[in-house]
Amino acid sequence: MSHLILVRHGQSLWNLENRFTGWVDVELSKKGEEEAIKAGNLIKDLDIAIDGIFTSYLTRAIKTLELIMKVNKFKNLPFTKAWELNERHYGSLTGLNKTETMKKLGEDQFRVYRRSWDTPPPPLKKESEFSSHKNPLYKSIGKIPDTESLKDTFERVIPYFEKNLEEELKNNKNIILSAHGNTIRALGKKIFNISNNKINLLEIPTGNPLLIDFDNNGKLLNAKYLDAS
Repeated sequence: MSHLILVRHGQSLWNLENRFTGWVDVELSKKGEEEAIKAGNLIKDLDIAIDGIFTSYLTRAIKTLELIMKVNKFKNLPFTKAWELNERHYGSLTGLNKTETMKKLGEDQFRVYRRSWDTPPPPLKKESEFSSHKNPLYKSIGKIPDTESLKDTFERVIPYFEKNLEEELKNNKNIILSAHGNTIRALGKKIFNISNNKINLLEIPTGNPLLIDFDNNGKLLNAKYLDAS
């Protein structure tokens, strides 16, 4: 048996301000740090030997993982950062307040941009202060996105998962992945075989580890959130 533990990062400063974040690199809020520490303790209570840890290029996911590692006193574990595990790029919605944006766009259009499977928001202009085009972290990426749908996010997350995590899980390795709401939503779509029409209903809470168990052939056995409260 193998275990995959998915953790959406703790609350970020822009989560607190109810803003679309995407690829913008923001810090955890104080509550977010507390959520990460709580997640670490929930994982510690499992008493599972961890073989590898993965995260995105974004600080909020990295710091969540670092706090989990500190609580568990993990040492000498392979620590992998991948841009493919970044949050979905929210295009021109980046930085905007969600409540104000919904009033401006109308509830129906807002829902389409935020939660539809394959309709991205309008692209973010390359000269925007929030654009990633000038960020040296991404200089090796062939095409930096200016907007993404959930489908676009799925199409970069899943190949990375299949190449780098799936085989490990089939070899009875236990993995922690600290990432983002839409990263985990994309993985959930694959792992739980959720349809395009239903994936928008999958909610991913911050700082609550999702434990997924697989058999020796990589077949899903069960899944549960560690914080049932």
